[in-house]
Amino acid sequence: MALLQRLFAYASSAFGLPAPAVTVPDGSEEHLAATALLVHVARADGVLDPAESERLVRLVRRRYAASDAEAQGLIERAAAFEAQTRDMTSLVELIGSDGGSPEERGRLLAMAWSVAGADGDLHEFEEALVWRLGKLLGFDEPAIAAARDRGFREPAGA
Repeated sequence: MALLQRLFAYASSAFGLPAPAVTVPDGSEEHLAATALLVHVARADGVLDPAESERLVRLVRRRYAASDAEAQGLIERAAAFEAQTRDMTSLVELIGSDGGSPEERGRLLAMAWSVAGADGDLHEFEEALVWRLGKLLGFDEPAIAAARDRGFREPAGA
C-alpha cells in the first residue's frame, strides 16, 4: 500500500470517517501532496478568494497537469486530502525535504508564496504558514525570502 493510501486510511480511522474515495495514480503522490500544500496555503486565512483559486489552477496546470480539467481534478483530490489531514508536516513528508531537488522544492515554495499573495492581501497568518513551509522543506531564511520574491515577481509561473 502506497504511503498516501496509508495516510488516507489513518486519517479516516483516526477521525471516524468513511474510507476516502480518492485514488492516486502511480507516481503522482508528490504532485497530490504538493497541490494539497498549495490548497492549505490558499485556505490559510479562512477565505478561498477567487483570485487565489484562479492562481492555484494556473500554477497546478503549469507544473502538474496537462490540461485545465486535469488541474481542476487534481485540485479537487488535493482539497479532499488536505481537508482530511490538515497537517502540513505530513504533506511535506510525502514530498520529502530531501526527496526532490532543491530547485523543485524552491519552485513549490515560490508557488505557495504566489498563492498566498494572489488576493493582494498577504495576511500575517498566511505569511507565517508559508515561512514554516519553507523551513519544513529544508530552506534557510535567505532562501525562503528569495522564494517569496520569485513567487511575487512571477505569479503565473513560479
